[in-house]
Amino acid sequence: MSKPGQTVLVALRKMIASGELPAGERLMEVPTAELFGVSRMPVRMAFRTLEQEGLLVRHGGRGFQVRSVSTQDIAGAVEVRGVLEGLAARQSAERGLTAQACEQLQRCLADGDALFDKGYVTEQDLEVYHDLNMRFHQVIVEGSGNPAIADALARNDHLPFASVSALAVDRNDMAREYRRFNYAHMQHHAIVDALISRQGARAEALMREHANATLRYAEIFSASSAERLKVIQRPD
Repeated sequence: MSKPGQTVLVALRKMIASGELPAGERLMEVPTAELFGVSRMPVRMAFRTLEQEGLLVRHGGRGFQVRSVSTQDIAGAVEVRGVLEGLAARQSAERGLTAQACEQLQRCLADGDALFDKGYVTEQDLEVYHDLNMRFHQVIVEGSGNPAIADALARNDHLPFASVSALAVDRNDMAREYRRFNYAHMQHHAIVDALISRQGARAEALMREHANATLRYAEIFSASSAERLKVIQRPD
């Protein structure tokens, strides 16, 4: 996707997350392009991506509509991801990690340590964390040697907030966000230890708990009703 397309994509995600674009809001190409000062093509690509991620649905034959996302939707999809990634972790541990995989995982841990050791995080830090987190999970799934897991995860990723690429941030409480993501990073350390030790059952349990911990993200955007939950996702 082009840089203008990514700019529009990230901005629309944030607008959905903040409630600026509430559930049911209609989005059309021309007004959105005018809003961001771009042509219609970047907007069209952004809309399609958001549709694939489950954040927009087509409205009639023209335009899109912001989808309503409930906590039940998120919980079901994340639970499935936990089962699949847990299986990947167990199989990776049982097969044994390659030297390259070990090096990649250790690099993810070192990069994360550098982010959190200073005792706070910025939004830019969490964007960096998103990228290293993606690498971390990809290495484990690939290490399983089971392509069916990656295929199943790809299908599940089309559900709102199911993808590991989802990043929910409460910009009004970055101290809490530091604690949240630092905890997730500490889970990464434990998972790597289990993988290197070839403790399959432990690796699976830790990975499932790691996925389920993301359900706490839902609380950020919960208001008086579940229907007001909004989701923000970083680009892949």
